[in-house]
Amino acid sequence: MDTTLQDPLVGQLLDGRYRVDERIAVGGMATVYRAVDTRLDRVLALKVMHPALAADASFVERFIREAKSAARLDHPNVVGVFDQGAEGAYVYLAMEYVAGCTLRDVLRERGALQPRAALDILEPVLAALGAAHRAGFVHRDMKPENVLIGNDGRVKVADFGLVRAVGSVTSTTGAVLGTVSYLAPEQIEYGTADTRADVYACGVVLYEMLTGAKPYAGDTPAQVLYRHLNEDVPAPSALVPGLAVELDELVASATARRADVRPDDAVALLSRVREARAALGDEQLDAVPPQARDQGRDRDRAGEADSVSPEARTSVIPRTPPEKPSAGASAAESGHTSRLDVPLPPPPHPPGRPRQRGRVPVPRRGVLAALIGVLAVLGVGAGVWYIGSGQFTRVPALIGKTEQEARQRLEDAGLGVKEVRRDFSETVERGTVISSEPGTGERIRGNGSVTIVVSRGPEIVKVPDLRGKPLAEAERELKKTGLAPGVVTEEFSEDVERGSVIGTEPGAGAKRSPDTAIALRVSKGAPVDVPDVVGESAQDATRELEDAGLEVKVAPERINSAEEAGAVARQSPGKGTEAARGDTVTLTLSKGPRMIEVPDVVGDKADDAERKLKQGGFKVKVEKNFPFLGDEVESQSVDGGEQAPEGSTVTIRIKGL
Repeated sequence: MDTTLQDPLVGQLLDGRYRVDERIAVGGMATVYRAVDTRLDRVLALKVMHPALAADASFVERFIREAKSAARLDHPNVVGVFDQGAEGAYVYLAMEYVAGCTLRDVLRERGALQPRAALDILEPVLAALGAAHRAGFVHRDMKPENVLIGNDGRVKVADFGLVRAVGSVTSTTGAVLGTVSYLAPEQIEYGTADTRADVYACGVVLYEMLTGAKPYAGDTPAQVLYRHLNEDVPAPSALVPGLAVELDELVASATARRADVRPDDAVALLSRVREARAALGDEQLDAVPPQARDQGRDRDRAGEADSVSPEARTSVIPRTPPEKPSAGASAAESGHTSRLDVPLPPPPHPPGRPRQRGRVPVPRRGVLAALIGVLAVLGVGAGVWYIGSGQFTRVPALIGKTEQEARQRLEDAGLGVKEVRRDFSETVERGTVISSEPGTGERIRGNGSVTIVVSRGPEIVKVPDLRGKPLAEAERELKKTGLAPGVVTEEFSEDVERGSVIGTEPGAGAKRSPDTAIALRVSKGAPVDVPDVVGESAQDATRELEDAGLEVKVAPERINSAEEAGAVARQSPGKGTEAARGDTVTLTLSKGPRMIEVPDVVGDKADDAERKLKQGGFKVKVEKNFPFLGDEVESQSVDGGEQAPEGSTVTIRIKGL
């Protein structure tokens, strides 16, 4: 029977803005619809509190607190909240719509996941919770139903309806909130929850992903609560032989019964998850025995879906004793349709000081009996979020892989790459896959192609401090950070080794967009004055230059010059310049001067004769016996028309009166 047709909100315009199109899921406190924001023309999820609860101020307060808390968590792995309002008996949240499915759907469909897939899902969950914990919030109801997996492969945490500020989490005579299978011992015993309660729940979720089953089973929810208090979560490898010991240690650390033994928050657990992943090889990450899948799937199907099993429901258990209902009255007749009116034992010692592992006392028989009885009767707060339209297929898991690894996985699956897009991400390492279209598990033709989105890293990155690092290393670090090596200029430096970076433009710590080119100034070492070696023999010149810390190269070709054959005719760089220690000076040797014809200048005026000889390639010496008595050339040392070495000196004599 299509229950959507009987829902009075479907087809209505709520608050003059939100057109309700379809009911997606029903929970203990609210119903979730797919709707359209007619103002902005976008699809969203509308979470509407049950009208019967809208009269309860505490429920309305919790509902509004969810809106405010989630709206403050601007994180890519948290389901966004756009609006909150009320119309008549309807109190609602307008939220981001994630087309896809829940982790519960994945586990029901597949049973145990490969360790790689489990960690691929857990890491963004912990990133979202880490953002909440650092913002001062505790989720308090982490479970597979509240982990959404979009068709594009993105993982998001939903349902912050039980969120509390960290500073307000204390022992109270209020209620135990959460889902039975994922409650931490201190939540059950004292009604308290801090960030470590979320860590515990994530440890249980990890166990379930690795094994396909919950760690504690029981005929009633009360039996599950009892086992949380008195038994350690078993090692996943006990159910799935061959799982790596690092995975067993992760689960044991996160689910320690003593809160002070667990990681402090989701950020700390995320760090341990990444360390464990780094320690595992591909064979360990990708191996899941088929029987584990079958065991997990059989357990889910044996009890129908977890969304209707009592231990999977979000429960509200007041810690103060209610008025006893009349004999034979049902829970609904007593007016308690969304909470368990059962007195829980008061904490025997102050909260925050959990009992020693393995020494948690059994609750008093009367209290336990009452708890068992009421939990067995009542059906409370279904914890299922909503299920989108995605179906699981054979598109391999690509999130977190490098582009090359993703291409190889697609090729191995018989698929191609349609397009590679790049986008910013605060949580996914640069160069690794953020998502794919179609997403992980979606069906696609055997010869189809997939679009992958690769992370460019954060939208703004800091220029690293590269001073003193060799150029090649500095360029690698820039690329790893998300920046591009730019123009390289060399300059002298007294204190930075030759070939290493003196500084960058812009400087270290400056914030730039990814792929911005960063100019590098590289040391040429300390400066050295280049000595003048022109005219020296090749051997003497080489020794003098090497003594100055320079390298020497002799050019293969010789040139005519005024220098005698075999002497240095030219050097580069020349005298008076600065070079870096280790630089090379090139020497060009002389093959002697060129022989050229001497101009005839006898009878010319002295000035004209001197000009002709210099233009012809000679030096000129002028001799005058009587300087003031004449200026006509009487004779020249080399007769005109004869050959003489280029650059040699020709003497001219001026005759007197």
